[in-house]
Amino acid sequence: MRALFITSTRLGDAVLSTGALDALLARSAEPRITVACGPVAAPIFQNVEGVERVLTMTKGRFGAHWRRLWSAVVGTRWDIVVDLRGSALTWTVLAGERRVYRTPQEPGHRVDQIAAALGLDPVPAPRLWISDQDRRGAAKVLGDDPGPLLVVAPTANWPPKAWSGERFVELVNRLTDGDGPLSGARVVIAGGPGEAALAAPVVTGLGPERCIDLVGRVPLMTLAACLSRARLVVANDSGLMHVAAAAGAPTLGLFGPSDERRYAPRGPFTAWVRAPDPAEDLLARSGEVADRAGALMGGVSVDAVAAAAGDLLRKAGA
Repeated sequence: MRALFITSTRLGDAVLSTGALDALLARSAEPRITVACGPVAAPIFQNVEGVERVLTMTKGRFGAHWRRLWSAVVGTRWDIVVDLRGSALTWTVLAGERRVYRTPQEPGHRVDQIAAALGLDPVPAPRLWISDQDRRGAAKVLGDDPGPLLVVAPTANWPPKAWSGERFVELVNRLTDGDGPLSGARVVIAGGPGEAALAAPVVTGLGPERCIDLVGRVPLMTLAACLSRARLVVANDSGLMHVAAAAGAPTLGLFGPSDERRYAPRGPFTAWVRAPDPAEDLLARSGEVADRAGALMGGVSVDAVAAAAGDLLRKAGA
């Protein structure tokens, strides 16, 4: 089966599409799949058996990225095209079958909506294909200490939806002190390239002796292997939140101006805390806050996050 799978340019949305890719792989004993995605998401597809090519879509003026993709795929006769971008390209290539997803207006989780659009039942969970090489890379970074590992991901693609660094530090202290549920745990700070400034208050607040700073320092899939070893991951709504959940780590997501009904973490053990104000009300204030970090997350208290973290740890432990 030769298939074209067009997914998101954004990391989080691409991770949420991996269950659909897994279902597509299962349709054939010898799948030959081409994945089209954004550069930041490309690493999650490069270790997948059955994916023979990953085409990165770097956005260009006047839709140049779509023209480049069309040039790369128009010469192939596809058995199936799965298009999660709802693009016109799907209808301009030769294909025996076409499955197209367009984001609905009504609330609903993206994973469920993709499954419904593609006729997938049961709904396939997001997953990651973490290689042995990535696990060895994680072992080099984290060592062989079998003790508990707490990961916090204090970054986001838009600073106002990131919880404040000071609150992350207070949360870490509560969870890891002598009476905390992760007493004595090592702490990892996770983030991607270019996100060091947003994570800096957490790194500085904890100090280098108390945390392992991995912000922008390791490849994405090595970071995913590190996340898979965590006893708990606490993350802003971000691509790394979805990576952690898909890697199987107990993952607690923090939401303010984004909608947990659509983007809550999906994985074996997940939970979320949101600000008291609805996401749409917080988004309406976006013009007032510019790019000030944490500006729309003030309603998310440390007490609420610590309580949710304890509940999630108990569920995961049971």
